[in-house]
Amino acid sequence: MIAHSASRIGSDGWTAKEGIAASDRVLLRELAHRVRELSERPIEAEKRQLWLDHNELKATRPVVFCDPEHGWTEILPESVLACRGDMARSWEMLLRKEIFWAEGMRDDKVIEAVFRVPHVSRLTGWGLSERKIQHDEQGSYVWEAPLTDYAMMDRLRFPQVEVDEADSRDLLDLAREVFGDILEVRRHSTWWWTLGMTWTLVNLRGLSQVLYDFLDNSDSLHSLMAFLRDGTLSLLDRLEQQDLLALNNDGTYVGSGGFGWSRELPAPDFAGHVRTRDMWGFGESQETTCVSPEMFAEFVLPYQVPVLDRFGLNCYGCCEPLDARWQHVLQVPRLRRVSVSPWASVPGMAERLGERYIFSYKPNPAYLATPTPDFGAIRSRLRETLAAARHNRMEIIMKDNHTLGGSAANAVEWCRIAMEESLSI
Repeated sequence: MIAHSASRIGSDGWTAKEGIAASDRVLLRELAHRVRELSERPIEAEKRQLWLDHNELKATRPVVFCDPEHGWTEILPESVLACRGDMARSWEMLLRKEIFWAEGMRDDKVIEAVFRVPHVSRLTGWGLSERKIQHDEQGSYVWEAPLTDYAMMDRLRFPQVEVDEADSRDLLDLAREVFGDILEVRRHSTWWWTLGMTWTLVNLRGLSQVLYDFLDNSDSLHSLMAFLRDGTLSLLDRLEQQDLLALNNDGTYVGSGGFGWSRELPAPDFAGHVRTRDMWGFGESQETTCVSPEMFAEFVLPYQVPVLDRFGLNCYGCCEPLDARWQHVLQVPRLRRVSVSPWASVPGMAERLGERYIFSYKPNPAYLATPTPDFGAIRSRLRETLAAARHNRMEIIMKDNHTLGGSAANAVEWCRIAMEESLSI
């Protein structure tokens, strides 16, 4: 999967007007040819079949995937990129990532001869927005929450999606011009990461204040969550109506880990127009980890369920441990992929998930954050986890890496160990 976010939604806002210089095109096409060659290896079809069976809950070996996230800046630093134009460098980075996945990490990610291009668009906010205060855009931050009083809720608005049709068409045409005879260029926009809404909640209200609100402003908190639910449903309606959705039953990253390869999606009545019921959905609520299961069940989940009910299959959870609130998470319709975070009880979640859900295990990324990780300890922990979850439908997802300790070899070695342990089951 190669997907570039040229969308103005939280990205760089590049358009085709920038163009691609002739020298940059030569390099991009060389890299695209290499991606195509890698995609045609027999092992890619084997990995695709593995994901399809895994996502159908068939018994397979554990599936392994590593997304180094910010660690990519250490694997492929700016100095590695040879293109000169900003958009060309962005596309170069995407192609080089695919090649490194195939030749370096060698995990179970399927290398596809596909280049995905999003719409050039803008997603408006909720009418009020937080002000971030930070020293480094990649580091920690605090923020000033705008909804200081619930009396200000009348200033909130449902988010709107605004697509620049001309720029979107030009960007797609440019990608086809550069890659079209090498890779399949597809229109594919990703409009959300999570539909959990509590991230938006704490940005609007402030995390500490939300925790007080559970007790001191419970009625108002319910009203705000209802507004976020209705705004999210309205956004999904518009994305469907404007034909802006794309299927994610392929090599699209879904949920908080794993890929969407599925024979169960789209829905049986699919006729070419993508609806939410043809797709994977995803919800989580990391921000409410410290509240009781009962409060989660009262203030969060009832507002998430109507949103997730729109989707054909669902993923749930990210970094929050789901042990204590599992009996409530079970209400998520058509739940398939469940996150088992570093703070969850592996034996407890193994018992709860059984063979009915995907056990999406997330090892602690801190293990790879030092220049010289203890790979013996990493192997030992993986082996213990694999033993505890040997009867589950398990995937091992390394993610949330803010650093690899300055060493690309850390990700490569982790993948080698994880693949060895997976293949030994």
